[in-house]
Amino acid sequence: MNWTLEVVVVPVTDIDRAKAFYADGLGFHVDHDLHTGGGRRLVQLTPPGSGCSIVLGPQPAHMLPGSLQGVQLVVNDLRAAREELLARGVDVPEIQILGGPPRPATPDDDLNHVGFLFLRDPDGNGWAVQQISARP
Repeated sequence: MNWTLEVVVVPVTDIDRAKAFYADGLGFHVDHDLHTGGGRRLVQLTPPGSGCSIVLGPQPAHMLPGSLQGVQLVVNDLRAAREELLARGVDVPEIQILGGPPRPATPDDDLNHVGFLFLRDPDGNGWAVQQISARP
């Protein structure tokens, strides 16, 4: 039996601001932007190439904006992904090497499996972006 992860709820304070960050900043595809009645709205976005989407609002009462931490995206070229995010106006820190004491990446580092970017959306929800360009 396959168990697939399809949706992750991202708690935010301002759906329009979050939608702009994920769609315009990160390049996620807007799948749905629905008004569900009673002033409620549901926005679903999907990262390019992903089988899992995110949903912005309505949030369960126990999920405060900024409380989602540690969701990880994977790319095959972290340097190119960082440049793309910078070109989109996203505040992106330097690439970090993990697998020993964390340190900034150098241009000569092989980033496969050990290169990471750490991002926060406007509400402080934390994302990691890891390079996996070859799997063992």
